Amino acid sequence: MSHAPQPLGAPVVRREGRDKVTGAARYSAERDLPGCLYAWPVPATVPRGRVTAIRTAAAMALPGVRAVLTHENAPRTEEPDDPILAVLQDDHVPHRGWQIALVVADTLEDARAGAEALHITYETAPHDVLLTEDHPGLYTPQTVNGGYPAVRERGDFDRAFTAAPVRIDATYTLGALHNHPMEPHASTAHWSPDGHLTVYDSGQGATKVRDSLATVFKLRPDQVTVVSEHVGGGFGCKGTPRPQAVLAAMAALHTGQPVELAMPRRHMAAVVGHRAPTVQRVRLGAEADGTLTSLAHEIISHTSTVKEFVEQAAVPARVMYGSAHSRTGHRVAALDVPSPSWMRAPGEASGMYALESALDELASALGIDPVELRLRNDPAGEPDSGKPFSSRGLAGCLREGADRFGWHGRDPRPAIRREGALLLGTGVASATYPVYIAASHASAHAAADGSYRIAVNATDIGTGARTVLAQIAASVLATPVENVTVDIGNSELPDAPLAGGSSGTASWGWSVHKAAAGLVRQLGERTGPLPDGGVTVTADTGSETAAESPYARHAFGAHFAEVAVDSRTGEVRVRRMLGVFAAGRILNSRTARSQFIGGMTMGLGMALTESSTMDPVFGDYTESDLASYHVPACADAVGIEAHWIDEEDPHLNPMGSKGIGEIGIVGAAAAIGNAVRHATGARLRTLPLTPDRLLPHLP
Repeated sequence: MSHAPQPLGAPVVRREGRDKVTGAARYSAERDLPGCLYAWPVPATVPRGRVTAIRTAAAMALPGVRAVLTHENAPRTEEPDDPILAVLQDDHVPHRGWQIALVVADTLEDARAGAEALHITYETAPHDVLLTEDHPGLYTPQTVNGGYPAVRERGDFDRAFTAAPVRIDATYTLGALHNHPMEPHASTAHWSPDGHLTVYDSGQGATKVRDSLATVFKLRPDQVTVVSEHVGGGFGCKGTPRPQAVLAAMAALHTGQPVELAMPRRHMAAVVGHRAPTVQRVRLGAEADGTLTSLAHEIISHTSTVKEFVEQAAVPARVMYGSAHSRTGHRVAALDVPSPSWMRAPGEASGMYALESALDELASALGIDPVELRLRNDPAGEPDSGKPFSSRGLAGCLREGADRFGWHGRDPRPAIRREGALLLGTGVASATYPVYIAASHASAHAAADGSYRIAVNATDIGTGARTVLAQIAASVLATPVENVTVDIGNSELPDAPLAGGSSGTASWGWSVHKAAAGLVRQLGERTGPLPDGGVTVTADTGSETAAESPYARHAFGAHFAEVAVDSRTGEVRVRRMLGVFAAGRILNSRTARSQFIGGMTMGLGMALTESSTMDPVFGDYTESDLASYHVPACADAVGIEAHWIDEEDPHLNPMGSKGIGEIGIVGAAAAIGNAVRHATGARLRTLPLTPDRLLPHLP
């Protein structure tokens, strides 16, 4: 192995890989604390109402059962910053699956048996769980997820759309989707005799979990330690603190012993968030040469009665294509459903499916190649804000992708290519994702033996954060990456934002870069050997990240897909996918390619297999395990390639990097849907494209 300094972008192997494949990596439910008890949550079995009684005698009589926590005896907590954390505080049931009790026992099996032995009665109330286009409860919120205004309008859309020679007016629907990471949400909590709370939590940000727990239990932040050393996937559903952390801490406080709580997978659909269903109307008006004159993207979605969360699905339309007249808006209905939340690329993944499908429909109506249509409407500045782009590599991604994929010479006519009973087709779609960067703290330490240690409370949810942060530090320190140790995943380290919004490396890396640069300066000013304790420099990027950028900062990409549709069964197989991305400087080619391909695979699932169906009678999601919620298997994800174009952008951060965790999914489902339309001639506007939906439309 070479120990010479490696440039940023080198395919350095992820540091924790061996620990993960050998079982040495310890997750939140694998702490083996002495005297640890096990908890099993009890979900409500009515869609709305209140608990009238929980009879616990039979459960408490079972072997091993230590306690049953309910709203009548659970520790009282303060009002949380997120209402979903107000568990076991009253008898209210806002939706089916809301946790109403917790059984604590010597073993997991004992806890589960105790939960089954509870006798619970309810007073039910009428419930409303179905989103419809004409729902009487629809309203326009002030803002949507990300803090964006819910409604934006430029020019006179109605007049321009009416006058357009060519018009598309189409409605696309998406059902709810769930993240389902391999590791369920889990927490192990214990209290020290002095009242200090320590929680091992499978979250995407230990700093945020610490602060939320401190609020709930009326503690100072320095009285709480949250450890998120290894996290087995998150995709957004672990981006905010979840009830299992509060419940585990409650149980540990009540029993005086450590308590481990791993969420049963069948419970997760109701308590850890989901991608909200959307009804999206897209209207495009264009000249005969393909120039867009008017664009409207209007969204209907749902939120819960517990809190408001509105998927910002119309926001990407404010970024993508030039048009003098535009209308984007969101309406939402508060239903008796679990609270929606982040799912990989919230807003962009949903919204770009509809927008990029409508662009394909417009290309067909105009008789213009879909790649060419996108190039003709590539704006010089961000349409809604008027800001110049810090960089915009969409055109380069489309052109390089078309060359790599063999797009040129494609016959645009649908249902022409065949291999026996298989109908073949190709499709394209664009991708975009904003650049988010948050303030972060970090420290850099030089030891007397010549090694370095970086400390930052980042979280590695499988993306390779440890490795890339070491590369950033090593590049500044001009030392081999093996000479840099990185400490992450503990709230006692310097505060850092969560792993979400594709902002992790850009945020943490900036503070690491700044601390390492400060250390280089300080070392350069010294003479003689370092003291035994070494030298440490701390840094934060609060001032740098607080300033609003004069540039519109986004990553872009282009997806190409080829599908084979079986005309006898309606089954769709993706033969190959290609993604080409423009995301600033790529800091590790190995981990970046893995992230891009992972996102594209998730887009494949969104297009063809994944679905969460709301049962209107019972008020819950029918697909609540991995046997019924169909994520792509290895046999589905074949021929997926990811590439990127070199992009120099000096307006981002010292590394010149944009986030890459989410852009891989954005547009992927649209590219597959467009390929299915090209293969079959059938334009279905609802995902997933399962055989039962597709078969009636096949020749």
